[in-house]
Amino acid sequence: MASIGRNLLLLSFSWCFLTCPSYSDTDTDTILQGQEMRDWQHLVSANGVFRLEFFSHGTSGKRYLGILLNIYHWPVPLGKGEVWVANRNNPILDTSGSLLIDSDGNLRISSSGSSPIILNSVQASSNASATLLDNGNFILRELKSNGSTGNILWQSFDYPTDTLLPGMKLGINFKTGHTWSLTSWRSDDSPASGSFTLGLDRNITSQLVILWQGDIYWTSGPWHNGSFEYVSRFSQDSNPEFRYFSDENEKYFTYSVDRSHTYSMYKILSDGEIMEEWNNIAPFGVCSVAVDPGDGSNAGCAKEKVLPECRDPNIMFAFEYGYMSTTIGFKFPDRNNLSLFDCQAKYFNNCSCVAFASANDDGTGCEIWTQGSFFTADSLSQRYMAHLVPHKARKWWIWLVTAAGGALIILLSCSLCYLGWKKHKLQEENKRQQELLFELGAATKPFVKYSNVKKLENDRKKSNELQLFSFRSIATATNNFSIENKIGEGGFGPVYKGKLLDEQEIVIKRLSRSSGQGLTEFKNEIILIAKLQHNNLSLDFFLFDRNKNYLLDWKKRYNIIEGIAQGLLYLHKYSRLRVVHRDLKASNILLDDDMNPKISDFGMARIFGRNEFEANTNKIVGTYGYMSPEYAMEGIFSTKSDVFSFGVLLLEIVSSKKNYSNHHHERPLNLIGYAWELWKEGRALELMDQTLGDLCPNDVLLRCIHVGLLCVQENPVDRPTMSDVVSIFTNEILQLSAPSQPAFFIGRSPVESGISRNKSENCSLNNASISVMEAR
Repeated sequence: MASIGRNLLLLSFSWCFLTCPSYSDTDTDTILQGQEMRDWQHLVSANGVFRLEFFSHGTSGKRYLGILLNIYHWPVPLGKGEVWVANRNNPILDTSGSLLIDSDGNLRISSSGSSPIILNSVQASSNASATLLDNGNFILRELKSNGSTGNILWQSFDYPTDTLLPGMKLGINFKTGHTWSLTSWRSDDSPASGSFTLGLDRNITSQLVILWQGDIYWTSGPWHNGSFEYVSRFSQDSNPEFRYFSDENEKYFTYSVDRSHTYSMYKILSDGEIMEEWNNIAPFGVCSVAVDPGDGSNAGCAKEKVLPECRDPNIMFAFEYGYMSTTIGFKFPDRNNLSLFDCQAKYFNNCSCVAFASANDDGTGCEIWTQGSFFTADSLSQRYMAHLVPHKARKWWIWLVTAAGGALIILLSCSLCYLGWKKHKLQEENKRQQELLFELGAATKPFVKYSNVKKLENDRKKSNELQLFSFRSIATATNNFSIENKIGEGGFGPVYKGKLLDEQEIVIKRLSRSSGQGLTEFKNEIILIAKLQHNNLSLDFFLFDRNKNYLLDWKKRYNIIEGIAQGLLYLHKYSRLRVVHRDLKASNILLDDDMNPKISDFGMARIFGRNEFEANTNKIVGTYGYMSPEYAMEGIFSTKSDVFSFGVLLLEIVSSKKNYSNHHHERPLNLIGYAWELWKEGRALELMDQTLGDLCPNDVLLRCIHVGLLCVQENPVDRPTMSDVVSIFTNEILQLSAPSQPAFFIGRSPVESGISRNKSENCSLNNASISVMEAR
């Protein structure tokens, strides 16, 4: 099945070449003859819907020129925003690629070390220009001497890849022999031509067909009275108007939609499924789904082509991380151009096979294992493979006896447990307290147990060591844990504010009986707090204190910035499960004795699957000033939410200023807005913390501010990934795009932020709870 998500990197550009006509800083939809679009630049259609640029997927670094959706808040289908790829089978291996209309009128993709790719076959008789239209069509056309446009010489609609947009054709031109068809990607990370093709059947005049490796996989049935025989409807949500056209020159199918579905599209995925709109499986061509959906949408499938009889129907397979007992069964050569679906078919067709997996990191290729090799699950393994899971049939009476016996045992056990719980409740509670005190005593330096609150409060002021409070004093401080004192809800339970007898305000975290995390985890967090009772507790302790921030010279600050970036890169990319922290801020960056950073407090983190890139929530958690706009306003969060928080934190580290403070005397600018104004006026160096003096290299400082502003751009697709950020820090000659106006430009207080109370009850103002994960 196709994976859920592709990470998109959309970089803005400006034309600034001495040898070519230059563009303005605003987006444009056209390049003229002699102009060159470099790897980091782009075109945007006039309506802002589509974008032409170079992109890459996965870790291969291969670059492709393609047309992508340009509006982030649309739920992009499976995270894949590309609708057309120019060089899908000829990737560029570095960032040297460019698009150019040369002096001969050729629309040409060039790169260092590779032969140029000419897209058009018909050359212009005079000047030419290329434009990205509002419907997603990229066209090359002549320019007449009076400035008007002439004939279209070439258009991307004539060379579709895996996506059908309104107005595109599926059919045949009899005069030229040219065909219009869709061909799947080989995998989610490889745009290369896959094994599925959707087009017009050459043998039956008015019928669509999906071919798998050249064989019929699905047919629509003939077109008759406005519909296909096997396709009762074309859409799950909208009502596209499909039309069939035929004359002596050409025959084709096309479709259009009403204004409310202007951006409708159909995609053929690497497993042969047809995806409609943004995230729905289309109600036709559903042949790779194992269970009949019951709505007739899999009518026309040639299932005998992919379901061999030798397989026991009671034998299933499951995808898991792990490894096989033998090194390898058989690896098909990469020249076979196999997708994971092709690999699955080879597995099914050989009854001796017990497991299969992609051979390459981008999800392409095939390896299979035969009988005699056994699967072992291992969550730390990098191999994600499918292996046999046998299901043995049992007679009904066995199930009945088992169920009855189990119910009786459960009933007796529950009764005994309830009686035991009532009898030993007090003893168990005391035991828990004793165990906790023992653990704390073992975790800290000389520790003192106080018998009265008064002595405790006096001695606490004289020591940095961990102090123990009586339950009575904590209950008194929180007004017996009243609802008025509750300020949030964490993974362990509720959090309360309180005030001690000396008027000092405190925060109390209480373990809930219904918590999904148990006593052991709660004790671990308390022990971590005990171990971290030293002056170097968190970054904000130094950064925002004018009496201490001089201890953070530029070398230490840059080391902290790089360490945080490496830590986020690990969470986002190299961890087995993708982690979005959702509360990255200065108080959640712990510093050891050598000022090395550690990202802490994962109480608000969200774990994503490897193929999951974005989620939505109605319950906003995090910290004002660090939240990305799409998360704060719409509840949409992704790795780009952490990138936004990193950008804020980066600007704070450079300036020693808090983002949510007012940094302008005449108008309420927060730190982001203040940095943006200085950047626009060419005075970005004024953002630097003056305690850094002359020891901070101006070029490095400007690059850090530049990266910070790229990270806090309003549109998440414009922000770099943490992989890009790390590359920028390690490659000083890497060219950076100009940042656009950032989000939350005007400083606002939490009350003014527009986030309702019921959606922000878990937001903190700058408080840290400790749950440590190493940043480096």
